Amino acid sequence: MTVQIGINPITWTNDDVPELGGDTPLETCLAETAQAGYAGTELGGKFPRDPATLAPILDRHGLALVSGWYDGRCAEQEVEAEFEAILPHLSLLKAMGCAHVVYADTSRGRHGAIWEPISKRPRLGDDEWPDYGRRLTALAERMAEFGVAMAFHHHMGTIVESDAEVGLLMRHTGEAVGLLYDTGHSAFAGGDPVALLAAHVARVVHVHCKDVRPAILERARATDMSFMDAVLDGIFTVPGDGGLDYATILKMLADHGYSGWLVVEAEQDPKKAHPLTYATMGFGNLSSLARAAGFEVLT
Repeated sequence: MTVQIGINPITWTNDDVPELGGDTPLETCLAETAQAGYAGTELGGKFPRDPATLAPILDRHGLALVSGWYDGRCAEQEVEAEFEAILPHLSLLKAMGCAHVVYADTSRGRHGAIWEPISKRPRLGDDEWPDYGRRLTALAERMAEFGVAMAFHHHMGTIVESDAEVGLLMRHTGEAVGLLYDTGHSAFAGGDPVALLAAHVARVVHVHCKDVRPAILERARATDMSFMDAVLDGIFTVPGDGGLDYATILKMLADHGYSGWLVVEAEQDPKKAHPLTYATMGFGNLSSLARAAGFEVLT
């Protein structure tokens, strides 16, 4: 099976916390993305939203647009309203040739909570899951009809954070709801990334690759640290630089026929973790691990 390796610009500049690389120009992000060896990049806050403007910029660096994050609100509004809200974003992704949208449901608040203890985050009640799954499936089917499929991102601080909640999501939704599997968010949520993948590998359509530093993970969970404080403390790093079993994870993906993007998305403080150094390390490690797992890595 074939994969391409991309990166998220959060390595250089964090849209949620502008003091983390906020002064880094887009040109630097893209030039160093290409220099490190990546085939593509996900969307960031500094990217133009007009495909006629964005395409030549990426072409100049030999990069594809992989996908782009969207703050969903499917738990708060009906399908038609949610689809209309996301349509401009989907239109950009479709024009840029993206197969999937990174859809994270940030209903009931996420951004304001990134500095709050990780225990303080929204949840769905047991009785809410069936209706939520119905609406999310209908939304995903609308997206697929439009031409950009849903890659649902389980994420710290949201209504789908834990491995158990990913299981509920998969149980209550149809096949149109693809899973964005994120190793680091599973680990930070107290889960088991290998077991999570084994349970849901058939639904995985997109992969975010971040590693975790075990000592910082343990401290973050033990002290109920906030998401951003843990990031600043260095909980995340690039694949192969932490404690996760990427050899097993990638072998499982390869054995189940995964084909698509593997995206390095390892937010750190760029003043502590030099972006080009870590981007280059991440590309080298992930490329080697992917090939060892049986993937052909396209460049």
